[in-house]
Amino acid sequence: MRGADPRIVLGLHRSRHERRLLAGALDLGVTALDTSTNYLGFHSHQMLARTAGDLLPAFAVSTKVGYFQRPGGTQHSLDPVRLRAAVEQTVKDLGREPDLVFLHNPEHSLNRAGSNQRDVLAGACTALDDAAAAGVCAAWGVASWNPAPLPHLIDPTVPTPSVLMVRAGLLVGTRTLESAEALTRAWALEHDQVWGMSPFGGAGSDAVWSRFDPRVFLRDGRRFSRAQAAFRAAYRLPRVDTVAVGTDDPAHLRELVGALAGEVDDRTVQEYRRLLKEGPRAQPA
Repeated sequence: MRGADPRIVLGLHRSRHERRLLAGALDLGVTALDTSTNYLGFHSHQMLARTAGDLLPAFAVSTKVGYFQRPGGTQHSLDPVRLRAAVEQTVKDLGREPDLVFLHNPEHSLNRAGSNQRDVLAGACTALDDAAAAGVCAAWGVASWNPAPLPHLIDPTVPTPSVLMVRAGLLVGTRTLESAEALTRAWALEHDQVWGMSPFGGAGSDAVWSRFDPRVFLRDGRRFSRAQAAFRAAYRLPRVDTVAVGTDDPAHLRELVGALAGEVDDRTVQEYRRLLKEGPRAQPA
């Protein structure tokens, strides 16, 4: 199956949720937003509805459930009842059904499930699958920061998500890349069903990007900035057709949209992955 053209989703992690950013995204043709119940101190959905409720119909909105507020902090849970309630609360807070709801970092709780990990994961996925079937959301997915514990749990008892979101980019270690690909295969997902996130590994302004020139990963790299090249390469590490990226700067978002015109040199990517795998033992996760 041929992958779709590369797409950008505006991620709202650490975002100030300013109206000017959302309006600027629409002007650039970025028509997808990604948030979570726990973003902006568990107020992301309400803030979006309050500051840009009239703009939201123009966006495909994805969000995540799995983290819950409690006195003194945050709790992660895969309890199906809590997850279903969180999806229903999302509809109330946004004022609309989300287009996509991710199960947020299921690995966070699975390490406490012992021998019942598969059953716990299946129950959580079934809760979101049932929510989508009931029309509470249009579709559901899984977003995993560390997918390593998940591939061996997948069997016919675990429903298949519409979308898988994993870390992507040049700062992702080989173990995470391989785990993401193994999970993609376990669910038999196509490339256009896999999203990348955190393509700069934190911030595009980090010092690593001034010491390393990622334009080598593009066939016509000199036409682009280092940030653009790093962003475009993220679509091949692992192979994804959509990347969620956060920014509060419309100019930065415009720069990233311009990066989509770049052509990735897949031979360079494969050589990079070979070197990454054969490199020092202490590799990033």
